[in-house]
Amino acid sequence: MRAAVLHEIGQDKLEVLDDVEAVGFGPGKVKLRVRATGLCHSDVSAMSGVLPQPAPFIPGHEGAGEVIDIGDGVTGLSAGDRVLVCWLPACGACPACRRGQTQLCLAGFMNAGTPNFKRPGGDVFGFAGTGTFTEEVVVDAGCAVPIPDDVPFEIAALIGCGVTTGLGAAINTAQVEAGSSVAVIGCGGVGISTIQGARVQGAAQIVAVDPVESRREAALRFGATEAVAPDGLADAKQRITAGEGFDYVFEVVGKSVTARTAYENTRRGGTLCIVGAGAMDDNFQVNMFELFFDEKRILPSMYGGGDVLRSYERAIALWRAGRIDLESMITHRVQLAEINDALDQMRTGEALRTCIEF
Repeated sequence: MRAAVLHEIGQDKLEVLDDVEAVGFGPGKVKLRVRATGLCHSDVSAMSGVLPQPAPFIPGHEGAGEVIDIGDGVTGLSAGDRVLVCWLPACGACPACRRGQTQLCLAGFMNAGTPNFKRPGGDVFGFAGTGTFTEEVVVDAGCAVPIPDDVPFEIAALIGCGVTTGLGAAINTAQVEAGSSVAVIGCGGVGISTIQGARVQGAAQIVAVDPVESRREAALRFGATEAVAPDGLADAKQRITAGEGFDYVFEVVGKSVTARTAYENTRRGGTLCIVGAGAMDDNFQVNMFELFFDEKRILPSMYGGGDVLRSYERAIALWRAGRIDLESMITHRVQLAEINDALDQMRTGEALRTCIEF
């Protein structure tokens, strides 16, 4: 079958091959036919080494498709079911799951170290234990979440990562209050979803911050009240908050420099929400006096900061009600053979979200 493979960490191009086989099917497993998958910045971060991932590997974790077959012991799924891919399934038994913090379950991460593909030359891993830049994939049953018939595959794919992450940051983690002021730094797919979440929560002012003009224009269409380049944030802070700072600032880039900017633009007693996934050697610093004196809340948000199954259901309900726009987030649609063009469009900021269709 066809799949897009990264041979070594640090390479910026994928090779589309037709000699890949999905392996590992058995008890507790599900084989899926991928129908649509989104290109998320985390895929690029794994390719560059910012996020740890064994290689060679197949990127992709924001996918949806149909069940081909189920292994022994799998319940609640049947061949032909339409599902989205959950890259961080909850085991239901670990301390995090028992506390109700299923987004912190580590069971899914353990899958990243087990190859779920192979080629004539050896084993191939799937990113985050999945790997959806391929025609078929074998995953744990918990990774296959049934979706209603009225949800298109491309919409379900977005809900599987970017939409859930961004909406959840605003709704679950920060719990944005109605009438508040918000700034969102980084307006790719996750940042746009954060903007939509803040709008759903009733924020009065939502300032989108991004260096790419097309993304700023898109942010206005999705609910931002204004959009500025990074060098315009100080002026927006002065105009909107009289220099005090925003009630909520979301960092959706994953770099310490933008996290520091976000901190400095959060008002005293306000909330800084870290949504971007960054590198292990990129350290964010605050001094002990400002940490105590300013009483700013620093809240990381992992995969939307809540139970992902409930978050999926909420996203679908909001989409059905017309409260969030997911169709317009897909700015580019490509075939797998065009994956490297799609990667370039993401790196330059030309694409908001790219859907790879099979």
